[in-house]
Amino acid sequence: MRIQQHAFSAFSAGNPFLKGALHVHTTRSDGRGTPEEVIRLHHANGYRFMALTDHNLINQQNLCPDVPMTFLTGIERDFSLPGRAANKPHCVHIVGLGVPGDDRLPPQDFHPEWAGRGESCADAQPMIDQMHAWSLSTIYAHPEWSGTTYRDFGVLTGNFAMEVWNSGCVMDNGLDNHAAYWDEALDDGQRLWGVAVDDGHSMDQHCHGWVMVAAQDDPASILAALEKGEFYASCGPEIHDFYIEDGVAHVDCSPAASVQFVSLRHPLPCVRSAQKDMTHASCKVPEGLRYIRAVVRDAGGLQAWTNPIFLR
Repeated sequence: MRIQQHAFSAFSAGNPFLKGALHVHTTRSDGRGTPEEVIRLHHANGYRFMALTDHNLINQQNLCPDVPMTFLTGIERDFSLPGRAANKPHCVHIVGLGVPGDDRLPPQDFHPEWAGRGESCADAQPMIDQMHAWSLSTIYAHPEWSGTTYRDFGVLTGNFAMEVWNSGCVMDNGLDNHAAYWDEALDDGQRLWGVAVDDGHSMDQHCHGWVMVAAQDDPASILAALEKGEFYASCGPEIHDFYIEDGVAHVDCSPAASVQFVSLRHPLPCVRSAQKDMTHASCKVPEGLRYIRAVVRDAGGLQAWTNPIFLR
């Protein structure tokens, strides 16, 4: 679908939406599916791009070259913290994404030394800085599973996004409340985008959460659009457009049971279409808001999240 340009638009005009997986594991680390099995599964489910983010192992290649799939460079790195017995979080995990072939990147199959352990999230900053020096863009992974709140991870700098949905954490641990932490970051002035991922380890954990990126189908364009927030996160619903015009926020979407506009977790008054399965909703934007975002839910309870439009 081609996106129209509005006064405040979440997406660039004219770019198609590409479905992508940003946090994926295989037998190269602790996943249960081989790279070939995992890539074929994503292709069968309509993905156009992905990153293999096995633990502490760089991947820049399509390891199933007969499957047409655009690849980002990927890795997940970890840093240990004292844990619950010390009344502290237990880890920081960071996903890194890049453009394959960048001269600053470590080579294919590079295995960095373990980043170690510290007393607080702030001690993980050198690991993140090193990933940035490798030209990787970084995502803060599964805050709930890591035992961290925004009070803990808000000290970290340089991440362009955080996970608001992680299918593996939902399926294994029932943890799916990351959006509350996201709102705290946004209200604190951070320009942090929200991504949905699988963090798939077992094969049944793949293909439940993804991003839809408004970009051309090449690694540099996809990564640039991710960094600019020109995407939405989803477990099912489609968001066709999100924009503000004449002081009113609008969402166009696939048939939805509800659309909620949010700022600092607080739902804002929403004007819904009269039809049962709405495909459009709007909200007059109150004065003084830092940002506004939207959540779309379908009849089965599956959600999609826009990134925020910042108003100041």
